[in-house]
Amino acid sequence: MRKPIIAGNWKMNMTPSQTVKLIEEIKPLVAEARCEIVVCPTHTCLFAAKEALKGTDRISLGAQDMFYEERGAFTGEVSCESLLELGVRYVIIGHSERRQYFAESDETVSKKVTKALEKRLIPIVCVGESLTQKQRGVTNETVGLQTRLALFGVGAGNAEDVVIAYEPIWAIGTGMTATSAEANGTIRRIRGVLAEMYNPETSRKVRILYGGSMNAGNAGELLSTSDIDGGLIGGASLKSGDFAQIVGNLS
Repeated sequence: MRKPIIAGNWKMNMTPSQTVKLIEEIKPLVAEARCEIVVCPTHTCLFAAKEALKGTDRISLGAQDMFYEERGAFTGEVSCESLLELGVRYVIIGHSERRQYFAESDETVSKKVTKALEKRLIPIVCVGESLTQKQRGVTNETVGLQTRLALFGVGAGNAEDVVIAYEPIWAIGTGMTATSAEANGTIRRIRGVLAEMYNPETSRKVRILYGGSMNAGNAGELLSTSDIDGGLIGGASLKSGDFAQIVGNLS
């Protein structure tokens, strides 16, 4: 059985003090959770989050990005080693906002995935189609190609450690969301691509999440499907009660 994950992507929200407050609110609400829980604050809030998470093994720490070089003249970037020293276990790679606003390419996504796995960080690799691609009926081709390129050169053993997040770009921050049937169907197709790349057993082990305006109101239906193994949550993860309610669907 694949262990479900609910991961909160806080994006560019929360100061260090606000980070501590939110984590302290979340901790008692998810004390009995049976799924994995991840919070991903900004880099400047990671140390505060690490301190706030002391004493609990229910919530793991994640980062929102990383660089594929270990050190050097890369102003503004953050290395895996730095994240590891801060207690980070997961790292989001290739989010559509990174691709859209910061020219993240399939090539850099692949390099980051390779480096994260090398350093024993768990990558949460984001794939998803634009509204135009959806309207043209090429969703499966788009996310399939993104998946293949992101995992280029990754062996089957390491691929099992990767988490994939299907986030339709047209649904992120818009309030729109794919229907449970649409989301599950696309995720099943991603799983099929993994089976083609590796083998059916590896495909069955990889956890695939849904993102794109998952919230307390629609999470139950989305998470009840056959192939959705959790969620990468945006705005709803900034509200402790809503986040805990989403987690509760998997408890």
